[in-house]
Amino acid sequence: PMTRVAEELMKRAELPWSAMPYPARRLFDNLKNGTTNFSILVRASSLKDSCIFSLEPIYNTKLNAYYIGDKPPIKSKEDLIGKHIITIRGYSYGGVRKFISDPINEISYEDASTHKAAFEMLSDNRADYLIEYASAANNIITEHPIKGLKSNPLSQLDIFLVLSKSYPEAEKLMSKLEKIAATLDINEIIERK
Repeated sequence: PMTRVAEELMKRAELPWSAMPYPARRLFDNLKNGTTNFSILVRASSLKDSCIFSLEPIYNTKLNAYYIGDKPPIKSKEDLIGKHIITIRGYSYGGVRKFISDPINEISYEDASTHKAAFEMLSDNRADYLIEYASAANNIITEHPIKGLKSNPLSQLDIFLVLSKSYPEAEKLMSKLEKIAATLDINEIIERK
């Protein structure tokens, strides 16, 4: 969904651009070394030295726990303790990944390579819960409904514009992008088909 936002933003900024999907870890590495100039992400502390973030979030999304049937609802990260879950490879989930991967919490997890694959794994009962951003999940659920699918929010995460500091006049460009973003109806752009 953020690709559509980036497309509208760059169009209004009159900047040529192209989108390229990367696994999260590679995207972060690319932003750090300047191979990738721009993205729209949660504020990641690992990028603070190499990137600038918009002063304000341009959007926020819920981090949800998805499940099928009558399983106990997951309403906080602590409810994940001892559970078998699916995550998306490379996502930090705004810091929740550290909690998930901490052995003391006894959470077993399987990483899916894509959002669609994660829902397929859940549908195939490969785990009891899927941790996923609502903004990414909505398109998949609409296109591929899953009978009995339920969800509960774990947290709400702010989404920022992110620009590599290596981009020429990065501060000036970020200011321009922030002004344009403030005029956009982000929800309307995300809901476009």
